[in-house]
Amino acid sequence: MIAKLIGRVMQAAGALAIAVTPSLAQQAAPQGMKEVGVITLALEDVPRIYTLPGRAIASEQAVIIPRVNGLIQEMLYTPGRPIQSGDPMFRIGAEVYEAAVMQAEADVASANAGVTQAQATFERSRQLAGSGVSQADFEAAEAALEQAQATLQSSEAQLRLAQTELSWTTVTSPIDGMTSVPSMTVGALVSSTQTDGLAVVTRLDPIEVDMYEPSGRIQAIRDDIETGRLRVNESIRATLTLDNGTTYAAAGEFVAPGYTVSTTTGTIDVRFRFENPDFRIYPGMFVRGQVELGTTEALLLPQSAATRGRDGQLMAWVAEDGKAVQRPVTEDGTHENSWIVTKGLSDGDQVIVDGFAGLTAGMPLSPVAVTFDETGVIRDVPSAAADTE
Repeated sequence: MIAKLIGRVMQAAGALAIAVTPSLAQQAAPQGMKEVGVITLALEDVPRIYTLPGRAIASEQAVIIPRVNGLIQEMLYTPGRPIQSGDPMFRIGAEVYEAAVMQAEADVASANAGVTQAQATFERSRQLAGSGVSQADFEAAEAALEQAQATLQSSEAQLRLAQTELSWTTVTSPIDGMTSVPSMTVGALVSSTQTDGLAVVTRLDPIEVDMYEPSGRIQAIRDDIETGRLRVNESIRATLTLDNGTTYAAAGEFVAPGYTVSTTTGTIDVRFRFENPDFRIYPGMFVRGQVELGTTEALLLPQSAATRGRDGQLMAWVAEDGKAVQRPVTEDGTHENSWIVTKGLSDGDQVIVDGFAGLTAGMPLSPVAVTFDETGVIRDVPSAAADTE
């Protein structure tokens, strides 16, 4: 009985050994070779996106400065509230300017009377010229009329100036925007020559953002465009990441490039305009912009498969002729979770993305094809036999 039991156990063990699937057997690396996960690189169209530092600026901002002298008698706006162009903000004492208007109106009336008198004298001289009025008297009457007309024009100009200065006693906003708190209160003496503003009106919607592009990169971009490596979009747009890490909802439109390189930072300003209806962005706020210039044919290297040396050089491991080779890589920005590779790797290269522990140059390898799932986790590529089953 014991002998029969031992025989059955041996038979079951043999059957279990035969039942091992070929895929499990193939997963074991040959002796002396290190198993690594690899992906095969292939050229593909990649959007060329650059991340740039930026700073928001107001699309319009007006410092409210008085244009006449006097005491502030009344504040006519509510700080922190929106205001329209032409809305009153301050009222300055107008007594002196009202008197100036009255004086100018009197001068105009007097000049009108002078013109009427000179016109009558000239008409009589013209009718009697040659028969009672000498040529000299006629010319004098004509000159007196022209002088009276000139005096009238001067008086009318003074009246318009006086009326304008009187209108300036009501200080209005020159733009639409949001109002600041006043820097001066009722009763303060103001002057038309002062440089300190009474308040500030800022337009927040839309808002503009200056992004700072290194001048060297701009030269490289121009070279890529000229050689055809970069196909520029018809319209250049940008997105923003705010200082709290959130992505701003609206996309910005390109306004204008800069033409001056900063002597301190070596960058050129590029301006974009963004809709800002909820006032999420304020002038002076620092942001990060993502600018999509166009598309380029390139290789994508997963960031998890590359490391940087102490000198900042990006390095990647490649399975080449069955051995591990480390290559320096040149990148030109990122796309999603990958580096956009311009030098160092080629179409069809097998890049090692898993199994780095103990990896050294020249080590024999047993490459296993892997892929990344939607969460970024490395998965083995199913074999053809497994797909058939």
